Amino acid sequence: MSIDYDVLIKRNARKTKKIMHERWGTNEGLIIEILAHRNADQRKLIRHTYAETYKEDLLKALEKELTSDFERIILLWTLDPPERDAFLANEATKKGAKSNHVLAEIASTRSSQDLLLAKKAYHLRYQKSMEEDVAHSTTGDFRKLLWPLVTSYRYEGDEVDMSLAKTEAKLLHDKITEKCYNDDDFIRIITTRSKPQINATLNHYKNEFGQDINKDLKADPKDEFLAILRATIKGLTYPVKYFEKRLRLSIEKTGTDESALSRIVATRAEFDMKIIKEEYKKRSSVSLDQAIAKDTRGDYEDMLLALVGTTES
Repeated sequence: MSIDYDVLIKRNARKTKKIMHERWGTNEGLIIEILAHRNADQRKLIRHTYAETYKEDLLKALEKELTSDFERIILLWTLDPPERDAFLANEATKKGAKSNHVLAEIASTRSSQDLLLAKKAYHLRYQKSMEEDVAHSTTGDFRKLLWPLVTSYRYEGDEVDMSLAKTEAKLLHDKITEKCYNDDDFIRIITTRSKPQINATLNHYKNEFGQDINKDLKADPKDEFLAILRATIKGLTYPVKYFEKRLRLSIEKTGTDESALSRIVATRAEFDMKIIKEEYKKRSSVSLDQAIAKDTRGDYEDMLLALVGTTES
């Protein structure tokens, strides 16, 4: 690390401390300037330097003031990605069934290694396992799906067994026809197969039976388990489309869903936000930053726009 960079990190830590002592909420613009344009390694180093210099955890200082959407996205963004996923998963286990989709999102859209790191961070932060809390906070079919989702470590290779894909596509179709959505083999395929293998299976499903599997899983649009199952499949097979849809719903529904908007912007800004934005523009005919600017206000809007970036045209 160069001396200049080290000085920059320490300066950012001092600025942040000054803001905290001037009462949170008076220098939001400076908080955005310091944190929004720093990558995960830089934010982690700022946090470490802050703790070393002032004997206080920056996140603890931020958490004391968590009373608005702006402060929440600052917290989510400042967290290291694995710890952020652990934090979101723990929140979801405390909120019960209404947050099952967050658990499904984390388990289905992260790589096997990312999920493993999140579970390790969960263990360190909460002194228990993510699997334990998921098992205790879910029931029935939701537990049957979510527990193996968070416990599995999927193969990450590109190899695909087309014979197996054909066999399992038929099995999935048979179980859907019988409305056995919680069948053990059905759940096993979704929760343990590699993502390329699942894609091959579902492509064969569509070719053989004439319709995307998620359309066949809309037999009862009000069935929350089927909604979680569809979201899991979308997250496993087309994560960019999954996130685009969640963003679109969070903005276009009556009353902005700030929780979903903050979560997805904070978790995807450093990874695939560029292609999520492209997908959003295709589906909505307006850019994501334009939609955010229309639907949010103040410092919260400024932080969101800083993280998603702005569109030239």
